Amino acid sequence: MGGGVSKAAGPAAGAGLLVVGDVVTDVVARHRGPLASGTDTAAVIRTLPGGAGANVACWAARWGCADVRLLGRVGADSVAWHERELVGCGVRPRLVVDPEVSTGTVICLVDGGAAAERTFLTDSGASLRLTSDDWSDALLDGVGRLHLSGYLLFSASGRALVRTALAAARARGVPVSLDPASAGFLAELGVDRFLGLVRGVEVLLPSRDEACLLTGSRDAAEAAVELSRHVPLVVAKEGADGALVAREGAVLARVPAVPATPRDTTGAGDAFTGAFLAALLAGHGPKDAAAERCAAGARAVERVGARPPADDANSAVEPVNGRPPAHDANSTVEPVNGRPPAHDENSAGTVLPG
Repeated sequence: MGGGVSKAAGPAAGAGLLVVGDVVTDVVARHRGPLASGTDTAAVIRTLPGGAGANVACWAARWGCADVRLLGRVGADSVAWHERELVGCGVRPRLVVDPEVSTGTVICLVDGGAAAERTFLTDSGASLRLTSDDWSDALLDGVGRLHLSGYLLFSASGRALVRTALAAARARGVPVSLDPASAGFLAELGVDRFLGLVRGVEVLLPSRDEACLLTGSRDAAEAAVELSRHVPLVVAKEGADGALVAREGAVLARVPAVPATPRDTTGAGDAFTGAFLAALLAGHGPKDAAAERCAAGARAVERVGARPPADDANSAVEPVNGRPPAHDANSTVEPVNGRPPAHDENSAGTVLPG
């Protein structure tokens, strides 16, 4: 696990991380120059596992957190592939299989220029159908931190799950973090509604655009400070400008970015978040943890796709006809009557029927 955080003494050292959020299939198209409307644009296209929640979990495991768990919802079409990829990254997945809707798909258009900026076309599919019925308080057993993907806030069932998970975490004294996830979807949700939904969250991890949208400020530092009056600790991602840490109405630290040559910025923010949470669990303070997350972000943008490389070289499966296979002979999940079983005792993860 090269590049991870060395363990430090602290009250949360050795505790697990539970991530609740989206698992999707990313179709990453890297193109050079502007898209040619009405005709062809040459691109390099890959189908990869993704989803903000899943990506955070994978980067936390890569950055030294030994016990990372993920609760997510997928379709039967690709459950085995997604489970295998998560296990290969060191994550213990608990995947609920939706009987009606396929796994979410995100088309990531990545500009091949120097910034490697990306634009998303999102079909959330099963990921936004995760509900409070999929939750169990037992998921928090042995957990030192709970992280919620902001994408949960963009559906009624997801918002109900957030309320349920927050209440359960509060009852156990487990701190909760949340990444707002999408400036576009946030604008539709509304600022006041968002701030009401995140009451009880201890750590907020917005991008610069999200922080500014949530406060109306054009200055990232002012925005982070304002948000820290609602959520005790705010760590704002500023891309090439690094990160800014604000606590209870004041700037705590500015952390410079780690130099990198971007190939694909998809999932860079998820890498930041995963490394930051791993560092907190290892006993590091917010400033040092933010420095680790900048290092993870730099590593993320230098590779194609939103995940770190899987430890198990056999976990990667080539897509078939542009999509991941529904099943592979080496998978730990066998379909039964066209659907995977509730659990396979030989698997490192858990698959549940919806």
